[in-house]
Amino acid sequence: MIVRIWEAHVAPDHADDFCARLIEEALPQIVRTEGCLGGELLNAVGEEDHRVLMITRWRDEAALLAHAGPMWRIRPVWAEGQLNFLEHPPKVSHYQPLSEE
Repeated sequence: MIVRIWEAHVAPDHADDFCARLIEEALPQIVRTEGCLGGELLNAVGEEDHRVLMITRWRDEAALLAHAGPMWRIRPVWAEGQLNFLEHPPKVSHYQPLSEE
């Protein structure tokens, strides 16, 4: 399994609308993707920069390749209109779980 963390810094006046769109549209679409094992959206607590993380879990590299393309390791996926909500483009990182509950 590979855990993908998509991170964005949302403009303060757009934070609620942006998170609502991710919850209603983006996340459900992603978790329906073949090879996606689930996901969640996190909002930073007590921070003024309005950082949002979308955590998704993927079966393997092939699933991530199908979802994000050949540059999946460094290229975040976002809808074109999402950039209007962000202070700068999102970034992405990947991890392998070492333990599970």
